[in-house]
Amino acid sequence: MTTKTTVPNIRHAAGAIGLAGVLMSALASPLALASDITLSYAFISPASTFPGVQMEHWAEEIERRTDGRVTVNTFPGSTLLSANNMYDGVLSGVADIGLSITSYEPSRFPLLNLAGSLTGLEVNSTVASQTVYELIQEFPPEQLGLEDFKVITAFTSEPGYLQTKEPVTSLDALHGQEIRVPGDSTDVLAALGGVPIALSQADTGEALQSGVVDGYVSSREVLMDLRYARTVKYVTDYPLSNAVLVAVMNRQRWESLPEDVQQVIDELGAEMAFFAGDYLDSHVEASLEWAREEEGVEVLSLSDEEAARWTERLLPINEERLTRVAELGLPAHEFHERMLELFEQYQQ
Repeated sequence: MTTKTTVPNIRHAAGAIGLAGVLMSALASPLALASDITLSYAFISPASTFPGVQMEHWAEEIERRTDGRVTVNTFPGSTLLSANNMYDGVLSGVADIGLSITSYEPSRFPLLNLAGSLTGLEVNSTVASQTVYELIQEFPPEQLGLEDFKVITAFTSEPGYLQTKEPVTSLDALHGQEIRVPGDSTDVLAALGGVPIALSQADTGEALQSGVVDGYVSSREVLMDLRYARTVKYVTDYPLSNAVLVAVMNRQRWESLPEDVQQVIDELGAEMAFFAGDYLDSHVEASLEWAREEEGVEVLSLSDEEAARWTERLLPINEERLTRVAELGLPAHEFHERMLELFEQYQQ
């Protein structure tokens, strides 16, 4: 009798010890406290574009760094949300995370847009991306239009360049040409004598093929990524405005995540800003080489005299933009000065 009752007790005790060990192991592992999490991530352009590559890389890193506890479903190419409703769609919970270009909603992000809308700044994407991410950390979200969001990461394109069907090496050659520009860059092109057509990147390819536009202003990786080199044959080597991209999460969704998952996302913020910029700078060179060799695209330089004419036309626009944002009660000049300081810091 004694033997029969003792053995089960030992087994129960062993089982209890085993269960306690499992529980202690779970408590020791922060990720184990989180239930399986699925995040939806929407973007306006195809996955092949550099922001799309960034999005997929972010998703892979989140899954890897959380040991598969977090899964990310990506929706590139405006399949879930478009340029017109990306940020509102995140606010309303259509997507957990959304990535778009802030200049598509200029009234929403007037201060932040200065990081991309000021012309004549010859800075690559690696430097500009790290700069814009740092500016978002330093300036209050209420001033940047980001108070309702959790910023996941932010980065920029390289400066936009004029890319056209016919060669443009002078203001006279540009005069009257209908050119696609991002949201708040219409006055830039108008000052140079072109006819600005405000279109999202997603709508540009069809507009080129149908003859609605004679060219566009964009960073140069789209020559290969979106195959625009099949339609445009000339790139004018003069930097215009930039594009700022910000990935944001629904604030309530962010607050629902376990702290360890939040920590992983925060750690990736600056990393992805650098990744996106560095990837784009390398990719632009590959795109230009492909466009030259495969599609006969030519890069055209302006004479020193002609470049000075373009700069003279555009300088007042920079001042006007700074003044307009300052009149909204926002620290436009402080933002601009800090941006230039960070450019110099990250160029070293």
